[in-house]
Amino acid sequence: MTISRRKLIEPQITPFYHVINRCVRRAYLCGDDPYNGKNYHHRRGWIVNKIKQLAAVFCIDVCAYAVMSNHYHLVLKIDTEQQQKLTPEEVISRWLQLFNGHPIAVDFLKEGQIGSDKQQALSNLVAEWQQRLGSISWFMRCLNEEIARKANKEDQCKGAFWEGRFKSQALLDEQALLSCMMYVDLNPIRASVTPSLEQSDFTSIQQRIREYQ
Repeated sequence: MTISRRKLIEPQITPFYHVINRCVRRAYLCGDDPYNGKNYHHRRGWIVNKIKQLAAVFCIDVCAYAVMSNHYHLVLKIDTEQQQKLTPEEVISRWLQLFNGHPIAVDFLKEGQIGSDKQQALSNLVAEWQQRLGSISWFMRCLNEEIARKANKEDQCKGAFWEGRFKSQALLDEQALLSCMMYVDLNPIRASVTPSLEQSDFTSIQQRIREYQ
């Protein structure tokens, strides 16, 4: 029996989590597929770009990432302090970057105020969206659903793109966090995809190296 995601991700215990997700049947749907001879390398760029977009919207920091041919790794930090400090305007503005907003919220954002009869409905919406902006489950939902839609459209097919629910592992101390980040950074080298960190495409370590240089 699966365990509730709420029991696996508890920011009060630790804000850091290692997240893994695989393509359906572990097929090479983001690289060279040996079965059909097609190359899907560009989809790894889709994933990296979406990760960066979501990190700017959600109150979730991306500590490390590595996008492989048939799976990806993320090390995420839930920024509860930033989440709690968001104003109603900031909550609505962020949420509307991802989804169509409720008319009440859209009107409030445009006018800067709203009628007293709609205040409670607005407060409920803001509270719900604010909670979601600090949720790894919602972060992953936004990431995986868009990539699946784009891939299925490209392949002119329907059905699952991802193998199932993402897997998450709590990182309870600094040693666990650093060890996990090293594991993610070295993933392409261990898989013999690349000979060096500098040539490790679609990884946070390559990005950090380039920014340092």
